[in-house]
Amino acid sequence: MATKCNIMTDSCCDFSPEEVEQAGITCLSFTYTEAGKPDGGLSGVDDLFQSRSAHEFYSAIENGACPMTSQPSQMVYEEAFEKAIASGVPTVHFALSSGISGAYNGAVTALDRVREKHGGTLPTPIYVVDCLIGSTTQNLFIHAAIEKRDQGLTAEELVAWAEDARFHAHTIFMVDNLDALHRGGRIPKSVAVVGGLLDVKPLLTFNLDGSLAIMGMARGRRKAMRKMAEFYEDFHDSSYEGHVVAIGDADCVADGDSLARMLKPTEHELKVYRSSIGPTIGCHVGPGMYSCCFWGPDRRDDKYNDAKNKGKAAK
Repeated sequence: MATKCNIMTDSCCDFSPEEVEQAGITCLSFTYTEAGKPDGGLSGVDDLFQSRSAHEFYSAIENGACPMTSQPSQMVYEEAFEKAIASGVPTVHFALSSGISGAYNGAVTALDRVREKHGGTLPTPIYVVDCLIGSTTQNLFIHAAIEKRDQGLTAEELVAWAEDARFHAHTIFMVDNLDALHRGGRIPKSVAVVGGLLDVKPLLTFNLDGSLAIMGMARGRRKAMRKMAEFYEDFHDSSYEGHVVAIGDADCVADGDSLARMLKPTEHELKVYRSSIGPTIGCHVGPGMYSCCFWGPDRRDDKYNDAKNKGKAAK
């Protein structure tokens, strides 16, 4: 059966090139650049670690590289949208959270220009959705979107699902330090300073507006991992999109695998998506990050927030 819609996203979904090809989706690349270096420093295209391995990338950051990222250019978006129009199949583009990137606004601007070129009406419908999440959570989200597409959802139905599902996607991730997030403007300096002074591992999540927030602290990586497992056990809901969790890591595969093993005993049928945190997000979190993402209750629900806050207070 021919699909009723196509899926497009950006390289922050942390898919492997093989997964992109197998799923038949389009993935638009961010870029990263280390300005001021005579040899270009750590610069390149986020091609899902095809031209540079995750270990090479994160080793460079560990040795002092400080690259900055750029979203896909307007030309890249416009070319992708024109190709989608030519396919004749309605397309949904899922963009990295507007709370941490200008990618969503960039895609909307490009689509408006393409629409103008076609006289104000697109010959083939194209929709842009703000995921309000990113990286490992986007990985979880896009896998589910692919399943919905394969089940026969139209583009309009997929958009309606996505605009609700993004609030059922739960995220908790640990970073070794907050300096990189502060440099990229993702968190205030005061938060980064406090985290550094306390010598603790910050645990972060996404706010409803797609921005980042610290949801807790842990002394040491193992304690952070246990807190992440507890968060999963407290709030995962397999009735929403099945027994599934996404775990990502930034060149700390063993930690990601350990976390997966901690979660497995809770549900024998648990499906685990394992991914490597790509260069775009990696520039801002540095090596050593790992994340746990899953489906759960609506994060807009006061009952969920009350339960989450009660759990934080108890711990």
